[in-house]
Amino acid sequence: MEVGAEGFARRLPRLRRLIRRAAFVALDTEFTGLHSTFPQNNEPSLFDSPVERYLKARQSVQRFTVTQLGKCFSFHFRYMVHSYNFFLFPSMLGVRDVEFTLSASSIQFLSHYGFDYNKFLKDGIPYMNEVQEKTLRQRLLAGSWEVCSAADRDVLKEAIDEVTCWIAEAEEGETMILRDLSDCHMLEVQMVLRQALQNVWTEPLGYKKLRVKKVSPQRRKLLENSFDDCQKELVILFARGFTNLFQILVEAKKPLVGHNMLMDLMHLHDKFYKPLPESYEEFKKNIHNLFPVLIDTKTVTKSMQKKYLFPRVSTLLEVYTVLCSSSPNPEDPPWPVIALASDCSRYAEKKCPHEAGYDAFLCGSVLLMSAHLLLCRSSDDAVEADPSFSQYLAVLAEHVNKVNFIRGGVTSINFAGEDAPCCHPPILFVHVRGRPGLNERQIYQEFKGLGRFDVRRLSKNQFILLSNKYKHVRLVLRDYKHHPQLQVSVYRHWRHSPRVNCLLQ
Repeated sequence: MEVGAEGFARRLPRLRRLIRRAAFVALDTEFTGLHSTFPQNNEPSLFDSPVERYLKARQSVQRFTVTQLGKCFSFHFRYMVHSYNFFLFPSMLGVRDVEFTLSASSIQFLSHYGFDYNKFLKDGIPYMNEVQEKTLRQRLLAGSWEVCSAADRDVLKEAIDEVTCWIAEAEEGETMILRDLSDCHMLEVQMVLRQALQNVWTEPLGYKKLRVKKVSPQRRKLLENSFDDCQKELVILFARGFTNLFQILVEAKKPLVGHNMLMDLMHLHDKFYKPLPESYEEFKKNIHNLFPVLIDTKTVTKSMQKKYLFPRVSTLLEVYTVLCSSSPNPEDPPWPVIALASDCSRYAEKKCPHEAGYDAFLCGSVLLMSAHLLLCRSSDDAVEADPSFSQYLAVLAEHVNKVNFIRGGVTSINFAGEDAPCCHPPILFVHVRGRPGLNERQIYQEFKGLGRFDVRRLSKNQFILLSNKYKHVRLVLRDYKHHPQLQVSVYRHWRHSPRVNCLLQ
């Protein structure tokens, strides 16, 4: 089900009930970009430690925004799935204008899969983090209001012009109606009119309508006094938008499930909680306090590939397809029943890859099927029919709070403790002879036929190569053993480091 700003508020109570009843919540997000090209060399590298990767990703998260967030709520026993697509857009209500970057490749990618940018721009649900909310509260308390958007300024100018023309001829106590105002404009028009004109008062009047009344200065003061904290909280409630649902999710403390979910978690922290801290450890601590139980299905399925010769596939849809084509042993209980709710049944007939709600549905389904297979294969005793979700959680215990780390020195980030030490195949040292002027890109091209390597320059004619596969390292050492121009050996810090050599000299 698609949800935009227009219908979000009325659906919030039902969404609260669904989260409270859910066994777990699966989540997926789409962004305006993934890896920022500013500053240079900001893309992920095999050389990255978790701290270095976090600092790189932090710069990207601060530059991009969330366009769409999918949530999937699954219940115990017969897993009834409620899948939602939320279009999001940064809150413009009383806060400083929000800037974000668009990555051409990401925009093209989402467009290819049918993403509706009109819904993102025109009907995106507002959201804000705690710092932005604090600023809004201060402005409400001071009675000051600024409108940053040019489009909003046009709407407000038209409303003020209409009211100004009317009020010149109106008698005290008379009213007029402003129509076709969005929820956001309804609040902004009220705040600006009350600030600009001292002899009017405003009241919402049903859907998209606002009543403006001419009042005396004495009456105006009485009405201002009645505009109490409760009404200001309603303004805050609307401006927070999707952040209200985020807070419900935090309070519910349900297991949060994602696939390759590090960037998802960073955006959740930055957009709905607090700006990302500089400290990697503080980020981990904050996320663990917000979501004590995290399950990354990428971590789970990578483990299954090694233990049970599970087919090696990369995308979430491929994992889901492989699991659907597999089946438990005849003596094991059948798959858990996963059914889509009647108001969220579109995904039963149609595949919608890279639509956030659909990917959240895939993620939840992959979790249940993976846990079921692990339970059946890890027990020597017969598994009872319809295993409970607590049994699934027990068999997934070694993967809980371990979020996949893409192409790095560790396999996962541990949000509940210390990360495992970096472990990767030996680094290769390349000494170039007789070919001056080679750069990292040319070295990469030289070796890419034998595997995927990341390259760093050590000096004018020296480079180091790093791979995440031992077989690629062995192939390079074998094929370049007697190469006349490229001398390749295993990197030894005491022998090859320019700093060590400089010190020894």
